[in-house]
Amino acid sequence: MPLPVLSGIPPEELAAALEAGGLRQPRFRPLQIFKWIAAGAESFDEMTDLPRSLREELAGRFRLRSCETAGRFADADGTVKISVALADGVHIEAVLLADAGGRRTGRYTACVSTQAGCAAGCVFCKTGSMGFVRDLDSTEIVEQFLLLRQIASPDAAADPPAPRPQGAHAVSNIVVMGMGEPLLNLAELRKALAVITAPEGMGFSKRRITISTCGVAPGIINLADQGPGVRLALSLTTADEELRRRLMPITERYPLPAVKAALAYFQRKGGGRVTLEAVLLGGLNTRNEDAAAIADFAQGIDAAVNLIPWNPAEGLSFDGKPLREPSAKEVEGFAKQLEERGLTVTRRFRRGRGVMGACGQLCGSRSL
Repeated sequence: MPLPVLSGIPPEELAAALEAGGLRQPRFRPLQIFKWIAAGAESFDEMTDLPRSLREELAGRFRLRSCETAGRFADADGTVKISVALADGVHIEAVLLADAGGRRTGRYTACVSTQAGCAAGCVFCKTGSMGFVRDLDSTEIVEQFLLLRQIASPDAAADPPAPRPQGAHAVSNIVVMGMGEPLLNLAELRKALAVITAPEGMGFSKRRITISTCGVAPGIINLADQGPGVRLALSLTTADEELRRRLMPITERYPLPAVKAALAYFQRKGGGRVTLEAVLLGGLNTRNEDAAAIADFAQGIDAAVNLIPWNPAEGLSFDGKPLREPSAKEVEGFAKQLEERGLTVTRRFRRGRGVMGACGQLCGSRSL
């Protein structure tokens, strides 16, 4: 049997995990180990404030990490996509995005995955064309962030380790918008975020973390009730229910009225403004009636609309015809229609397309 992995265990659970592995330790030891994990340590030998005998025992009974980078692809815009090899041979992808201003600012957004493949089956998403492989566990989610942070800040594994306040992160934001539907793996995601946000370790701000869902209404309610208090985005694409069912089959299970009710509940429970993400597909969902439907859907909730021109991915089609990018005129015209209806509209920067690392392009490849 493979050895247990420590990287994805919240600090309050680490002592029990060590004891279950046959290592009962003084109360301060698990916290020391957790701080080293948060600092980016890649081996127990790096934990120099632990006795050598303990480091040897840890190495014999546990693994520190379970994943490794199998491929790294850098785009001219500063985006870096990594292929991550999981312990069972499955590959996933995660992306480091240069923030506005690019590499001049030295600030980045980490885009992490929660599943290998995806069961949602959105016709415009390359991940959806893979089908569902499996959920990721908390260690596999945490380790994506650690790998991306190391790229953004090569000195992340400082010696000695120390709690990292938010201002110390080269990664300024985390978006859970990679492969998979996060709210269908919420228990493991919640555990991973407990590690990433723990003040004893990385101390990453929850308000700088955004979870994107394609509309899993029970998951939105669960998030509202049990936290964590992160930001929420809905991959809406269209508020035309019939068209959405055809583009996003999950709509059959979670119709838009149920999704909107869940968003309203999320906000009543203290959640902030929700982002409505609209992937614009040339000639499909950029009509006047599409803008009107989104405006109607947004009534009664605090929402902004983020327009995402579709990023090409090989083999994707709708009604037997290849999907196409919207023209610049379509995008600007659609944005104007929404703004005239009183909505706040932003446009997604197109980053990572040169390495198939943009929205909707991830597919777990080992090479380009």
